[in-house]
Amino acid sequence: MENILSAVKANIQKVLVGEERVTSLLLTALVAGGHVLIEDVPGMGKTVLARSLAKSVDGAFGRIQFTPDLLPSDVTGLNFFDNKSGEFQFSPGPVFCNILLADEINRATPRTQSALLECMAEGQVTVDGETRRLAPPFFVIATQNPVETLGTYPLPEAQLDRFLMRLSMDLPTREQERQILERFQTSEPLEELGPVCKPEEIVALQAAARKLYIHPVLLEYIVDLARASREARGVDLGVSPRGTLALLRASQAKALVEGRAFVTPEDIKEVGVPVIAHRLAISGGKYLRHKPAAVVTSARRAGTTTALEAMEKVPQFFEMPLISSTYWPMVHGGKAEEVLSDEEGLQIMRNLGRNMAWMLRCIEAGKAAGIAAPVAENDKRTNFIR
Repeated sequence: MENILSAVKANIQKVLVGEERVTSLLLTALVAGGHVLIEDVPGMGKTVLARSLAKSVDGAFGRIQFTPDLLPSDVTGLNFFDNKSGEFQFSPGPVFCNILLADEINRATPRTQSALLECMAEGQVTVDGETRRLAPPFFVIATQNPVETLGTYPLPEAQLDRFLMRLSMDLPTREQERQILERFQTSEPLEELGPVCKPEEIVALQAAARKLYIHPVLLEYIVDLARASREARGVDLGVSPRGTLALLRASQAKALVEGRAFVTPEDIKEVGVPVIAHRLAISGGKYLRHKPAAVVTSARRAGTTTALEAMEKVPQFFEMPLISSTYWPMVHGGKAEEVLSDEEGLQIMRNLGRNMAWMLRCIEAGKAAGIAAPVAENDKRTNFIR
């Protein structure tokens, strides 16, 4: 089994230069029976990595380019009336494959994104009340660009939780970037890539990973990590029991990918952030309440006023006193040293600092005098349109 994973790794590295960490974690997710969300800027090799893995496994490959006008039936398939037979026939969608590339998944509407939910969670598709199983292994590699937000739809929490890991690519070193140029200068390595294993072998690896030995002390370690995430300062929602189980499965799979028959603490640490981070709901609202805030912008020429208006909304949401100055808190300069020439801007910053220090002293004096912070009323939600 170790030879199979080594062969897949080596095959991917024929195309992808570097990215050993991401490749190892991608194989870990595959062996664990989970799915992966690769989040990074364009041009980092997300699609190349997904296609390299798909070509390394001699199974069916499907690809969906998510767009705002994509419908759920474009993902799962649909029933249509066949005039020749006089009956309804099912036309399977691209999810009927072994490895599915869901490219730019956040460009589709939540309704279409959710069409993948049943496929990812249960390995099946239900259309018009009829359920069809997806052939194992079924592995979804979804990609999204975290920078471009215009025309995108954030993944629903339920959908995000179905991804075993969220990964990002590593920038190549200077030497690796030169190797990329040499490798792709006269050929297309991806087109020449052939399969090195069969889907049945991947299924066998998944079964073997679940039987891998993990010491009871490490099980306690995983539980401690999950419970600590629920009690951590600034975290509104910690890891769910599903996330705890995901960390266990990923740790077992990581050990198998590394060629071991048992799990080590290092395996848990390696997969910890990719498995846990996207499952946490971070919102420091209750810790920010009543703390004074200041918003400062810097720009070469224009845009500071618009940025200020947008940024000032954040402290207002959390009942944070907003500290002002003698003018809008902004400085100008193309470089850091150029800002030092903006005498008016620097004066505004100094006054802002004095006002902030004064407000902090006032708050401490109020506490010493026994003045309690106000308690907000419970939220009341009112629709704008009745």
